[in-house]
Amino acid sequence: MKLNILFINDVHGYLAPHSELFYDASGEVVQTAGGYAHIAGLVETIRKENPNTLLFDGGDTLHGTKPLVDSKGEAIIPILNALQPDAWVGHWDFGYGPEQLQQINNQLKFPILGCNVYKENGSNFLQPTALYEKEGVKIGVIGVCAMIVDKVMPEKMGGGLKFTSGVEEVPKYVQQLKSDGADVIVLLSHNGFPQDVELLKQVEGIDICLSAHTHNRIYSPIEINGAQIVQCGCHGAFMGKFSLEIKENKIKNSNYELIKIDSSIPKSAAVEILVEKALEPYKAIRTVVLGRTDTVLHRYNTINSTMDNFLLKAIAHATNTEIAFSNGWRYGAPIGIGDITENDLYNITPMNPPVSTVVLTGAEIKQMLEENLERTFCKDPFGQMGGYVKRVLGLQINMRIENPNGHRIQEIFYNGAHLDMTKSYTVSFVTTQGVSKKYGKNRKAHDQKAVAAMKAYLKEYRDFSPDRIDSFRLV
Repeated sequence: MKLNILFINDVHGYLAPHSELFYDASGEVVQTAGGYAHIAGLVETIRKENPNTLLFDGGDTLHGTKPLVDSKGEAIIPILNALQPDAWVGHWDFGYGPEQLQQINNQLKFPILGCNVYKENGSNFLQPTALYEKEGVKIGVIGVCAMIVDKVMPEKMGGGLKFTSGVEEVPKYVQQLKSDGADVIVLLSHNGFPQDVELLKQVEGIDICLSAHTHNRIYSPIEINGAQIVQCGCHGAFMGKFSLEIKENKIKNSNYELIKIDSSIPKSAAVEILVEKALEPYKAIRTVVLGRTDTVLHRYNTINSTMDNFLLKAIAHATNTEIAFSNGWRYGAPIGIGDITENDLYNITPMNPPVSTVVLTGAEIKQMLEENLERTFCKDPFGQMGGYVKRVLGLQINMRIENPNGHRIQEIFYNGAHLDMTKSYTVSFVTTQGVSKKYGKNRKAHDQKAVAAMKAYLKEYRDFSPDRIDSFRLV
């Protein structure tokens, strides 16, 4: 029997084809990719060729663009039901709170899985596993949602739920699924590639791990403890396809392909209609040009980001501050050289948070940055709980990435001199992921929100060029 396992992850609400960052011999290039009509077209073609096909979604599906945030995830429900995945897991999908996620879950024709998500009474919040059968072969799937939801994300996302790493739960469910007759075990996880590799080292019995969260483009499966692990980038620019040959209820042969979703992929006409309907109210902001950029703006780099340099310049301008911070978000389609539209600004910060200020001492700034570096580069993968490195404007930080926790930063420069650890500085930021509530005093949310701040900045500086000096420097 031939079995296909298809996989998408971290689409982040990008319903239509969009700009995406790729690389060639010359460096960074921006091309058009993605879109649910193309994704659905490819899935329809593969299912027609082989009905023994399963499709899984690795999560970060309900959040990331304005239509999704405005509707609290509901705009994509008809599209997902037309696509018909077999299961999914979540992270930013909890962004509107657990109750809203359950309401959406109840409207979908497939389950959201999460063996590691618990209510306050200790019971499972989500269905832990699912079991599928194709021509007598049983495929068991274990879902793991992002363990960081109740640890570093905004409080409303967890809403009192408890999220574990899954290390204790997964072995138990492997045995349970095998007892139920599962021949193939799939781990569907949103913990991240480093975390999933570490989990696979500790757990026996997984055949395939569909990993998400860290936006890795893995072109060939990596084998860990007998399991094949993959991840498919982000924003729906790629789909993973396992082609498995099953004999005597065991995988005898496996081929994998990371398929680029571009204009060469046929569209599903039905899904294209649903996408157009969802985007109809947002046509204007997709065409209104507010400025231009002479450099590709993106946040695909771990340490520094041209896109966030633009965001930080705008919020610093709005508050008349010289130092600014934002979270190291991974999501957000790049803006190619040329026009910047209003829709681009919402892709940078789809939740459009208020611009805020807070007073931090130099010592607090250093402590906050050291904490963030540890969450990014911790030697224990399960200690890596952030996105990329926190984005910074107005400071230059020399660091040694290989140093132990609390000792990575060598120097911090502000206006050409060492940052004074005893002095207080008024800084601007967006969201508690930019500056945690435990730091600083005189915290104030301003009337202006992030998108308005970026609009105002472009009105004064219509032709934007990012700083050529990176805030974080490896030494």
